[in-house]
Order: sequence, then structure tokens, then C-alpha cells
Amino acid sequence: MLAYCIRRCRAPANGHLSFLLLLLSSTAFVITATACSDGNCQLNFRIIVQLLDSCSAATDCGPGLYCGNCPINDLPFNKYSWLVTHNAFSIVDAPLLTGAQRVTFYNQEDTVTNQLRNGVRGLMLDMYDFENDIWLCHSLRGQCFNFTAFQPAINTLREVEAFLSENPSEIVTIIIEDYVHTPKGLTRLFIDAGLDKYWFPVSKMPKKGEDWPTVTTMTKENHRLLVFTSDSSKEPVEGIAYQWRYMVENERKYYLNVQRCMQRILAGDGGMVQGSCSNRKESKPLNSKSASLFLQNYFPSIPVQAEACKEHSAPLVDMIGSCYKVAGNAIPNFLAVNFYMRSDGGGVFNAVDKMNGQTLCGCSTVTACQAGAPFGVCKNISVSNTTPAATTPAANTGGSFSGSVQLTGYASQNHTPKSYVKGTAELSPCEWYKHGDYLQISIDMKFWKEEFEERQRKAEDCRISTK
Repeated sequence: MLAYCIRRCRAPANGHLSFLLLLLSSTAFVITATACSDGNCQLNFRIIVQLLDSCSAATDCGPGLYCGNCPINDLPFNKYSWLVTHNAFSIVDAPLLTGAQRVTFYNQEDTVTNQLRNGVRGLMLDMYDFENDIWLCHSLRGQCFNFTAFQPAINTLREVEAFLSENPSEIVTIIIEDYVHTPKGLTRLFIDAGLDKYWFPVSKMPKKGEDWPTVTTMTKENHRLLVFTSDSSKEPVEGIAYQWRYMVENERKYYLNVQRCMQRILAGDGGMVQGSCSNRKESKPLNSKSASLFLQNYFPSIPVQAEACKEHSAPLVDMIGSCYKVAGNAIPNFLAVNFYMRSDGGGVFNAVDKMNGQTLCGCSTVTACQAGAPFGVCKNISVSNTTPAATTPAANTGGSFSGSVQLTGYASQNHTPKSYVKGTAELSPCEWYKHGDYLQISIDMKFWKEEFEERQRKAEDCRISTK
């Protein structure tokens, strides 16, 4: 039987193909970076091998690929693990479309189109009523402002439509943090973006923890877009699935007491506390059997690109293990992260490969799956976290801090900022951070810039990879 160099096994998308690819582009890349101890990561690309080249042995394929046909039977959608980008729209160097300097955090580094091409299959999008339209935006007290807005949501949704149109075997999930109050606003938005033809109907979604349809069935019926909302009223009115009716989710935030907050100003990071994996308050317990999808959040409240390098190494593996136990030995279907390309080794791609390997062939990673072998019979492989030497630098090496008023960083125990003044009321750093009225508070931004630059300097061996 003819075999091919492949990236990963998945359930077949139709009767002619025996596998799907994590990366949809025809060329596999290894993307590496020079050490980031100076806070200046440089991306580097090296072409390795053409995906789907014929092969007869693993040695015919490049790093990260193996030779086989993926003898994996078609499985339900909820048996796979998918990579999700947290705040997929919040992109470093995104153009300013409102005429105002943006004052917010950034969570990703490339376009949504590139995220999808690199293997991301889930997008977290925050949607708001803004400028008589629906925009993707960060907010203050649930409201979008011109200094926190990114772009009209339809622009990003059209990128999704183009990807689904070009890749008829792929399925994309959109998870909406929903602040849209315009009646039928989301319905019109998705219709205008041309996505209604891919919509997975809520009437077919399992509501008692049953298995989802198989990937083959979903692609055959062209139900290749799953949309979930945080607003429960949208399901009966607009037919948009209420997120926590169908999935469980771990907590992404926890609130610190004043003493701890004076040491580190944070509103979150609950999804990154080692050894702990509590459910989000809106969610059922993680081990609930009444929801068949599991979303694992893994990202800090204050996103810093260089720190994602270490966050996406051993701590990520540990957190997946912690949540696996709490969820009743369930592997997450969605793994949501910031700066998904950053790691000091295999990163989130390696983590997703390992999770899918256990499900698809009973092996520690999909690279250990072998054609024609029984479930659990795996190749003996060694996993390396090394990457090839750098060759050609890429242009974008920027950090999360941009402009004189960019809020990125935290207060260390030895360098706590002074109280900030709002009108006549004096606020502590914790009260200030929770209050959120950035424009009404007099802030010495020099401190924040220094803190951010210090964190960048301390980051070591930061690599970027879509492998």
C-alpha cells in the first residue's frame, strides 16, 4: 500500500482519504528562533519536506513527519484535541482602525488566516456592539472603546469563510465572548460573512453528553463550523449554542487578596496554577458526564510573548495532566493559549500531538502511530525538543508593549507602583487594576514599560515554531 509523509493522523474526511493534516499548507516548516535572553526573538524559517510525498520508510520524511497511511477509524468530533487561540483577533501590530492609539494587551502574533493555516482549529473571539456594527474588542466594564477596539468582526469571519472554502475537509470552532445586544445581530453577521452554509445546527448537538457526529459525517454534510456563545439567550432566539450547555471549562481567573496583589497585579491565571484545575463558575464540574466537550484554558492574564516560551514547555504538560485527572481522565478537546507559536521546544503543537496520539492510536504521540498496527502498538521513538539552527530572520520581533500607555507587566514585591489617583479618590494598585477606568486614572507608564522590558530581558531560549 502506498504510504505518504504525514504530520498527524486524524479521522478520514471522506472515503478517498485516510487522514487529515494538522497543517494545511503543502509545505512543512520548522520555525525556530535565536535565544531571547536579550528580549529580541527572531523568527527563522527552514523548508523541510513536502507533505504527502510518497515514502517507504520514516527516513524518507523530514523531522516531525512519519511514513504511513494512518489506519485510524473515523471517530466522533469529541474524541479529538484541537488547538485554540485565545483572543485570536488581538494581534501584535494590528492596524489602528478607529483613529485612536490602542491601549490594551495583545495575545497573538499573526493573522487569523495564518493561525488556521498553521493548524489552529478554534478561535476565541470577543464581540461587542460598537460604531453601529459588531467589533472584535477588549473591553472596560463590558464596553468596547475606540482605544480597545481591533476591527469589525466580519473581517475575521470572512477569513474563516475563505479558509473553510479552500479546505473542504476542515472543521473550525468559534467560541464567542458575547456582548452583542443588537437583536439578531450575530445571525446577520454570520450570514453576511457567508458562514451560514457551514453552520452546525444546534438541534443536532448532543445535549446529554453523548458523542458528537463523526468528522466524516460533519464534513460530508458540510457542517464544518461550530459556534458557541457565552449568552444563554442566543440559543432559543438565534439558534447559537450556549457554550456551557455543551462543554465544560476550567477556570481562567482567580482573584488575589490585597497582600498578594501588591506583589503581583493580576486578575487571573487560574488556568495555570500547577496542581489545580477548578471549573469556571458558569461551567458544570469538569468530570460532568452531561457535556461531551472539554475546553482547557491555559494562558496568563498579562500576556508577554517571551514568557510564553517557558509557559508552553513543562508547565503546559503538567497542567494538562492536572486537568486530565480532575476531568475524570478526560483529555481536553480544546486547548486555548496565547502566542501559540512560542515555546522552548515542541510547545503546544507537541502537546496536542501527544493528546491525539493517545486517542487515535493509543501511543504517546501521533508520531508513534504506525500504519496497519493494532491500537496501542507503537513505534519506538525518541522525542527531541531541539530545533535546527537559524537561517533567515523574519521581520516581526516586537513584544506586547507598544506605545507610551501600553499596559503590560506586573508589580514585583520590591517595585510596587505608587497609588494612582482617580478624581479625588486614591486607589491602590489592586483597586486600580480591578477598576479598569484606564483613561480616568493618572498613571506613570514608565514603570510598566520598565517592568515589561525587564521580563523580556529575563526570558531565555525563546523559540517560535509551527511544527
